[in-house]
Amino acid sequence: MITFLQGTVVEKQPTRLVLDVNGVGYEVFIPLSSYDRLPATRDSALVLTVDYVREDSHQLFGFMTEAERRLFSLLMTISGIGPKLALSALSGLSVRELKAAVVEGDVKRLSCIQGVGKRMAERIVVELRDKLSAGEALEAVAGAEDEAPEDTRTRDAIMALIALGYKQESARKAVKQVLGKLDAPTDVEEIIRRALAR
Repeated sequence: MITFLQGTVVEKQPTRLVLDVNGVGYEVFIPLSSYDRLPATRDSALVLTVDYVREDSHQLFGFMTEAERRLFSLLMTISGIGPKLALSALSGLSVRELKAAVVEGDVKRLSCIQGVGKRMAERIVVELRDKLSAGEALEAVAGAEDEAPEDTRTRDAIMALIALGYKQESARKAVKQVLGKLDAPTDVEEIIRRALAR
C-alpha cells in the first residue's frame, strides 16, 4: 500500500501529475483542488495517495491535504461511486462545500457535480451524513456561513457552466476571465452570460 509519495514534479495537469521519486516516475490522478496547491514543475512535493488496485488496473490518486484524501475515501464507500466520480466531486466543490452540502441535505448543489444526478446526490447525503463527525459537520456549516459573496458567485457560475456541458477546467478559466474584466460586482447570471458569450 502506497500512502504518500515525495519527489520532484515532472509534469502537472489539472487532473494528472507525474512525480519523479528517486528516478521512478509515478502517474498520479488528482482533483482540481490539489492541482491548485501543487508547487511549480521541478520543485519537490509531498503527495498523499490512495492506492487503487483492481484486477484490470492499478492507479494512484493523490491529494495535497488529508481532508481531501479522507473525503475521497468516504465517497468511494458509496455504491455507484468510483474513483473518477469521487475526483469529479472534489474538483467541483471544495471539501468544506461538499461536507456542508451533505450536512444541509443540499441535493441541488451536489447534483451540479459532473456525473452526479439527483438520485446519486440523495444517496451521497444519506450515506455520508452519519460518517461525518460532529466537529466536521459544525466546521462545514460555520465555514459556509462565513463564505465571501465573491466565492459563492464564482463557485455557482462554474457549477452552472459544468452543468451546461463545459469541462471543469474550461469553466473555471472562463469565469476567471470574466471576473478579471468586471469593474463592478454583478450577479451570477450575468457572469454566466458573459462566459458563454466568450
